Amino acid sequence: MNEIAWADFERVELRVGRVLSARAFPEARKPAYVLEIDFGPEIGTRRSSAQITELYTPESLAGRLVVAVINFPPKQIGPLMSQCLVTGFHDAQGRVALCVPDADVPPGTRLL
Repeated sequence: MNEIAWADFERVELRVGRVLSARAFPEARKPAYVLEIDFGPEIGTRRSSAQITELYTPESLAGRLVVAVINFPPKQIGPLMSQCLVTGFHDAQGRVALCVPDADVPPGTRLL
């Protein structure tokens, strides 16, 4: 494992957002959804491509809280400009499970 300094960790903006909508992203190389995520009034709404189709449906994502990195530069993914990176973990079958807070916290809250 590579150790990092606390200052390195502080540079990563991990924030909580609430999924406003999710839709299929057929143009992606691997199955994915396009998520519209509200990060509160300070940050606003951002879009992301998320390869989470094996454990979630678009309907099950609306209203859920997610944790995302919001200070990566935008990344072009097919026709979509992804504006944040939604975080998750691979389970034993290789499916992605979202990284989520276990209590309701306001959109935009930073992970400390």
